[in-house]
Formats: sequence, structure tokens, C-alpha cells
Amino acid sequence: MTITLAIEGSGFTSRTHDEVHYFDHSLFLIDEHGVIQSVLEPDDERYDTEKTQARESGNYRAIAEGSYLLPGFIDLHVHAPQWAQDGTGLDEPLEVWLGKYTFPTESKFADETFAHKVYGDLVGRMLSTGTTTAAYYATVHRKGSFVLAQEANRLGQRALVGKVVMDDPAANPDYYRDASAQSAIEETERFINDVAELNRHSVQGVYPVITPRFIPSCTDEALRGLGELAEKYKTYAYIQTHCSESDWEHGYAYERYGHSDTHMLCEFGLFTSRSILAHSVYPSEEDMRVFAQTGAIAVHCPLSNAFFAGAVAPIRRYLAAGMHVAMGSDISGGYNPDLYGAIRQAVTSSRMLETGVNRDMAAGERGVMDSALTLNNAFYLATAGGGESLGLPIGRLEAGYAWDAQVVDTTFPSARLPIFESNEPASDIFQKILNLAVPENIRTVWVQGREVVSK
Repeated sequence: MTITLAIEGSGFTSRTHDEVHYFDHSLFLIDEHGVIQSVLEPDDERYDTEKTQARESGNYRAIAEGSYLLPGFIDLHVHAPQWAQDGTGLDEPLEVWLGKYTFPTESKFADETFAHKVYGDLVGRMLSTGTTTAAYYATVHRKGSFVLAQEANRLGQRALVGKVVMDDPAANPDYYRDASAQSAIEETERFINDVAELNRHSVQGVYPVITPRFIPSCTDEALRGLGELAEKYKTYAYIQTHCSESDWEHGYAYERYGHSDTHMLCEFGLFTSRSILAHSVYPSEEDMRVFAQTGAIAVHCPLSNAFFAGAVAPIRRYLAAGMHVAMGSDISGGYNPDLYGAIRQAVTSSRMLETGVNRDMAAGERGVMDSALTLNNAFYLATAGGGESLGLPIGRLEAGYAWDAQVVDTTFPSARLPIFESNEPASDIFQKILNLAVPENIRTVWVQGREVVSK
């Protein structure tokens, strides 16, 4: 083991769902693989010696006073091509929005030049706002989808990338769908192998994801075939799809099969510990037990849920049930590519669920008790919760974890946070960062020990 980077700084990292740890001028020793080997507190007997050695070798770096280290954010639901339509059409119902805005936009990504342009811009934007890991839906185009994996790898973001499958001629437009179930399965397998080869040369990791868009877009033949691929490539391919996103989608599965989409995804072999299930707003108690038993990931997308879900996901219930829960922006159903916004919206939506929103009902009747999330809870979902869900050593600033970190400067002149006293409690600074930080405050970002953003 060789220490190639030593960072001294103060900051915050999650310990549990509820507890955030503040570290004060800790020294992080990071090896040549970008992994934190040790975290030394100032009173550790090795602290001064390691700091001196790092200075002498030119590997030492001190985070300035007024700046704080946070783990890189983990965004587990992003429709990358929809960055080209971001901010539009959000006044439409989901099924209308898809046909009017989304499918026409995604069809353009057969053009690989256009794909490079949009995907490079999105990945750069997300890195600059502190997102070091993202799970991406691309499009039905295998080559255009591979461009997304290439751009993430080139720019240094850890990425999980899927070629979307939507093969049902009755459910998808002729101009934008897979030619057949067999074609979709074959192209997905080629994509898995292409990304796996790319990952062999990736520092931070780029992973293939089997990606049926959702049950309404796919034939049973395609879903069964993708389930077989999931079993074949279970050691390194993930699975992602939408689950119980809206009344319409949730009800569709019952109409088609007489069962929930959770049940049917299990039947097709697509509901495992490597499954990333976006939204998951309406799972029944039985569905929740399946989530907990399999280790599948419910991805909370609070902003897009406000537009399309018709309800607030009861995240505290999910956590109490033992479910893995992570955070997603859901670009472009959620228009903000910055997970700070998702953290804030998660807290806001949960408080509205707890207190209720119908003012014509009595205060004690209009809400769902014990639903409110704290900032600590939401921060956990966007960092450690995402890493735990994926089974990857990311999301925490602790020994044994990848050095994925962001530096937030609370004193930056054009975005200064209201911190005026030198003895301000660390817990207050943490809250101000999560509630008030804007992209200008994020000055440096590392992924797997490599500096990928420096403003």
C-alpha cells in the first residue's frame, strides 16, 4: 500500500439513518487505488508524522477554513437523454408527457454525435454539483447508450448505465422502440459485454445495467429474456426499472396480470439484490416484505413524484421495514440535476405527508403520523444509503471506502452562507450547507481518489 494523497479537513459523513458524524481537521490517507486507508484525528499519535511525510512527498492538501468535506452524492435514477428536454412538459400527466416530450427526445440519440454532446454536458454538470455516482437510463440505441458509458468513464464519474428496452408495438411508437423482443435481448447482451470491457480499464467503475423501461413498455418475452440475462450476468450487471411510480403504472400491472409489478418483476427474475427500482411509491405491505427479503433498492425521487406520482412515498416506513432506500433526481421528471435539491424536497414532501395538505380536514386527521424525514435522514439516502444499497464501498468518508468527496466552500463570495460566528455549532453549519448551498459553493470533487472537478 502506498499513500498517494493526504487530505486534512473538517466535514460530515453519515454513520446511520439518523446520525451524522462531524470530523474536525481529520487527516485522510488515501492509497494509489483511491481508497481511504486511514482516518487520523489530531490527537492520534500518527497524525503529525503522517502529515509531515505527506508534505515532504508533495501529497498533502489542506481544506481551507470555512470549507467542508462531504461524501460524493449517489443518484440512482437519471434519464440521461432527457437532459435535452429538462424543465419542459411537467404540467402533463406521465403517460402524455412520455409520448409528447420524452420519446421524441430520446429518439434523437441514434445520432452518436448528438449523444456525445448531451451526455458529456450532463455528466460534467452532475460532477460539478457533487454527484460522484449515478445510475443512468440511456435509450433503445445500443451504440448511443455506450456513448454515455464512455462519457462517464472519460470524465471520471462512477456510472451504472443501461440500454433501455421497450419492445411492445402496442405500447411504443413505431419510430422509437426495439425491433422485437429477441432484438432487445440480443442488443442488451452485447451492451453488457461492451460496458464490461470498458470497465476493465476504468479507475472508478462503469457498470452495465439491464434496463426494461417498465412493464407497460415490454412484452412478456422481453421481460423473461432480460431476467435470464440478469441471472447469467449476476456477478457484475445491475437491473433497473420503474416500480409503482404512479396510479396509472401501479394499476396497469394489476390489469395485465392480476398482481403488482413487484410480484411480476420477481416472476420474471428481475427483482434481486441488484435491482434498482425507481419511485416505488405504492408497494403493498407484502411488496415491502419482498423488497426487504431480496435486498432490492427503492429509489426515492421526491421532486418527480410531486409531478407524476400522485402521492408521497412513506420513506420512514420503508426504512423501518428493513428496505434499502436510496435517492434519485429522476431527470427530467425531476428537473434539478443537483441532489441538494432532492435532499430538500425529500424533507419537504415527508413533512407534508405527516401534517397533511387538505386544510378542510381536522389537523389530527389530515396527515400520516411519523412520516417526516430529517435532513440527517435525507443526507443518508443521498450518500451512505446509496452505497449500501449497491453493495459498493462508497458514500462514506471512512477507512475502507473510496475517496469520493466534495468540498463545499461556505465563504465563496457570490454564494456566501450565513455563518457569522467562529463558534457556530457544527450541526447548524451542516444544516445550512444542505439547505442553502448552490453549485458555486462546490469547489472541488474527487472520485476514487482522482480530482475530477476543480473550480
